[in-house]
Amino acid sequence: MFSKVLIANRGEIALRIIRACKEMGVRTVAVYSQPDVNSLHVRLADEAICIGRAAPAESYLSIPSIISAAEIADVEAIHPGYGFLAENAHFAEICASCNINFIGPKPEPMRLMGDKLQAKATMRKAGIPVVPGSTEAVQDKDKAIKIAQRLKYPVIIKAAAGGGGKGMRVCHNDVRLVSALLTAQAEAEAAFGKPEVYIEKYFSRPRHIEFQILADNFGRIIHLGERDCTIQRRHQKLIEESPSMAINAKLRKRMGEAAIKAAKSVNYNSAGTIEFLLDEKNNFYFLEMNTRIQVEHGVTEMVTGVDLLKEQIRIAAGEKLRLNQDDVKIKGWAMECRINAEDPNNNFTPSPGRITSYNVPGGPGVRVDSCVYQNYNILPYYDSLIAKLIAHGKTRNEAIRIMLRALEEYVIEPVKTTLPFCRDVLNDARFLRGKVYTDFTDILISEKQKE
Repeated sequence: MFSKVLIANRGEIALRIIRACKEMGVRTVAVYSQPDVNSLHVRLADEAICIGRAAPAESYLSIPSIISAAEIADVEAIHPGYGFLAENAHFAEICASCNINFIGPKPEPMRLMGDKLQAKATMRKAGIPVVPGSTEAVQDKDKAIKIAQRLKYPVIIKAAAGGGGKGMRVCHNDVRLVSALLTAQAEAEAAFGKPEVYIEKYFSRPRHIEFQILADNFGRIIHLGERDCTIQRRHQKLIEESPSMAINAKLRKRMGEAAIKAAKSVNYNSAGTIEFLLDEKNNFYFLEMNTRIQVEHGVTEMVTGVDLLKEQIRIAAGEKLRLNQDDVKIKGWAMECRINAEDPNNNFTPSPGRITSYNVPGGPGVRVDSCVYQNYNILPYYDSLIAKLIAHGKTRNEAIRIMLRALEEYVIEPVKTTLPFCRDVLNDARFLRGKVYTDFTDILISEKQKE
């Protein structure tokens, strides 16, 4: 096992990694930007090193600064968390060249799965169903129109190197397609440094289902069940739960086997997630693979009892996976609400600022992963996620009741947050019945605006 690990991240995921390391007897080194000097991850780590100014490019995305900090602190490994450099194959290669272990997969599967077109081609070759669409980048409008007409509208344009909803545009006709193509290419170039986009068939009422996997360096791969991530806004997840009401035991087995097969096809090693679209006829299609720990990993931890961070660290340290597929048991129901510093009544505009009143919910079945505290200043430079509120109950209804109680207890003022919007979702009759699709929040927002 490692004796010292550097966390190349900030916020709640940095705290989560620090806590896992402390419980494993591993010393931790935090890195931080200048305005993050008073952050909890800086306070709780054994050591902390400033790596630059506020802008991510000058701190959390600065590979030279992070590697320098790792060498100064004499660490054996770096954990990238999620976001920033977590899926950067070049960063993983730099770590290896400096004899520093990267707590994540090898660079090859990371690079392959990072290119959505290559990832789809690999899955097709492995016999895993993929969303129908173009097999190569689409650059001109004539080719785009030809592909869209073959697929039949609606279609969606996606960035080949993308994620998080960047470079995505839904199109219902040729006119919209032509204008959206240029916009998506420009957005992809700005967000990922690559303008390549592709076109897929757009399913109007799918569910978004992902399977958590663990894979060691000795060929053992298991899945830990699914997470239903259907509640989204602008392709960003808002509420996740496990298990899914849309999945029965037979379908879970088929999708889980497909997830393992997908990981094997790229010789994957580490924690990872295979994401699928599930249509109304229970046909599933490979969407993408996240080669990192997920934001919503805590949902899976609550229903399986498996600490994914610790397992990921053990795998990176060269240990064999101690779990077999038969060891994985789903107990009860878990649900996560992402609490963002955004104003739901003002088009979810970011709401940075100082928290002067803060009360954390507690009690049985409640878990809060957060980096904030009273008098904490929410910075405008980074992602607006400030907390993940997770509830666990014996049944879905109990998990919902626990979550609603926790949402009412949670006080974060005076900044605006998504707490009230989460309550609206959980109180909605469609959500309570489990009859939701990826367009649910758009419909809910539209309804509320008309009230």
